[in-house]
Amino acid sequence: MDFDLTSAQKLLQRSARDLLGRVCPPERVRTLMDSATGMEESLWQEMADQGWMGLLLPEAVGGLRLSLVDLIPVAEEMGRACLPGPFLSTLWAASLIERAGTEGQQAQYLAPIAEGSLQATISLPEEEMGGEGALAPLRVERNGDRYRLSGTRGFVLDGGSADLIICVVEGVPIGESAPSRLLLPVPRSSPGLTTTALPMLDATRKMARLDFDGVEIAGADALAAAPDTEQALGEATDIATVALCADLLGGMEWTLAATVEYARTRQQFGRPIGTYQAVQHQCADMFLMTESARSALYHSAWAVSVRDPQARLAVSVAKAYCAEAAREVGNRGIQVHGGIGFTWEHGLHLYYKRAKSGEVLFGDATRHRDLIAAGLLDRRE
Repeated sequence: MDFDLTSAQKLLQRSARDLLGRVCPPERVRTLMDSATGMEESLWQEMADQGWMGLLLPEAVGGLRLSLVDLIPVAEEMGRACLPGPFLSTLWAASLIERAGTEGQQAQYLAPIAEGSLQATISLPEEEMGGEGALAPLRVERNGDRYRLSGTRGFVLDGGSADLIICVVEGVPIGESAPSRLLLPVPRSSPGLTTTALPMLDATRKMARLDFDGVEIAGADALAAAPDTEQALGEATDIATVALCADLLGGMEWTLAATVEYARTRQQFGRPIGTYQAVQHQCADMFLMTESARSALYHSAWAVSVRDPQARLAVSVAKAYCAEAAREVGNRGIQVHGGIGFTWEHGLHLYYKRAKSGEVLFGDATRHRDLIAAGLLDRRE
């Protein structure tokens, strides 16, 4: 059975590697890390011109309507380049808008996303992003035909730079009586909304705290086309999680290649350190973990693309494995490099920090093992 990429997917991957190697070399990565948004408008637009923002979006809004498997090689190259910026958060939000928005809302938001003029993200409760909850959790009140948001949301991915923030809150939809999850699009320019950048270990991914002081949203603006908003949010999060796993895989590939090259050239006691068995075993283990992560990743991408009944289980398998494998590959890479791996001048620590942030984003390995166990037990009943 052939598990290789198609010729079109290989071409897409090569073009992504060539572009990122040209427009986002390591020195530009460090420049973007020091910026407030992690992205420059010119680079974002160049990525949009390649069609990356609309790879999964419908053709009606300017997208290419490719599959998630087609997106994975591009996301993998982003991880290999350690690309900063809001691609992941925008992909997450766009996937939710496509599933939960009306045709009018899709045209309003997805077309600008595809052309590169709109960046978006999703604001979930802190406990769903791996935190412990805010001191003043976000509350929603109905005020006639409008909603009013008050409180705080922490750890919002790219919350300080996104043009649109989709707030997920518990409330009562306009015209109904039963509470449910509301999906409220909030423009960054909304009166009463304040964003504060949060210092993070990984400077390639920006997090922000959002403070809402009576921010109002028209009831008609809420995303409500999907009959099951929880399912729409789950599907969108599955897509973003698989893309994150691809990013982690790309970082693992870079770390492995850099470590092998270092082991070939670094001399110790008159010979390359790669000739020592202990170093060889480290590199072999790194390769094994990288290739195993690749298998789990592509299976999950395929399962989501074809809407396999076990897709969510496959996503949890991929995230549980990739989260720990990326961290462990980083650990072993630093072990082989020794002290130089900790220095600011070397790029290895950037990939290790990115692996650590990716480990907890969208749930760590422990959380996904719980989901796997629950899925297996449900399936056997």
